[in-house]
Amino acid sequence: MTPDQAVSTVGGALTSFTLNISLTLIIKVLFTIVACLIAVKVITNILGRMLNKSRLEQTLSNFIGSILKVVLYFIAILIVLSTLGVDVTSLVALLSVAGLAVSLALQSTLSNLAGGIQLLVTKPFAAGNFVEAGANSGTVYQVGLAYTTLITPDNKVIHVPNSDIAAARIVNYNGRDTRRVDIQVTASYEAPIQLVKDTAAKLVAADSRIHADPAPFVRVSNYGSSSIEYTIRVWCAAADYWDVYFDLMDGLKPAFDAAGVEMTYDHLNVHVVEK
Repeated sequence: MTPDQAVSTVGGALTSFTLNISLTLIIKVLFTIVACLIAVKVITNILGRMLNKSRLEQTLSNFIGSILKVVLYFIAILIVLSTLGVDVTSLVALLSVAGLAVSLALQSTLSNLAGGIQLLVTKPFAAGNFVEAGANSGTVYQVGLAYTTLITPDNKVIHVPNSDIAAARIVNYNGRDTRRVDIQVTASYEAPIQLVKDTAAKLVAADSRIHADPAPFVRVSNYGSSSIEYTIRVWCAAADYWDVYFDLMDGLKPAFDAAGVEMTYDHLNVHVVEK
């Protein structure tokens, strides 16, 4: 065999060996990709069924599902790169530093996101509830991941950052099915106390929206300088609160006038003593 023939034979063997290694690597990578895709599909389906059976809000369930998909695909990419012989350790370290920089830049957004997750998990209110959170109040229209949308009584739309709501004192006026209506009214000292109480009780009894249990409450609450103060407390459905309140306020003056009860105001009586 001549030297040229020997070189040619060795070169052909090397080429064949390289080709075999490349084909093996390609097959291995393809197999890894298919296995990763199947694993991602199976895990997401299982988690999706678990989330559907849970009592989490749909917004939070969708967010968790999306985050899981991103994490699983990221892991799959790292596995494929590792199969190709790429050193993923340095890549993960680089991505960690980049993630830290992004999180610092989006600190307020992430704070709102954390507040949104807290609200969706703890559920201090739901859509349709009238709430007071810090300096904001209104009917909850939507609870998002970053903002909660409130509709004010005069139909203004307020988008409140969830971080503000989560850190504030939240008052939910529709958290229960019933609410108590409190009204203070004054009458003159000349009006008999029992007459005033009976007149207010009769007005209360005429409203079918007012609950009999707990029983309505009409009592003297204060003796003022010019009048006696009476407190009226009744219970009604939360949805009827404002209608009951304003109807009682509208009816008190006519009812007292008909009973001869004077609804007095602050005044000063001057007595002149002759010597």
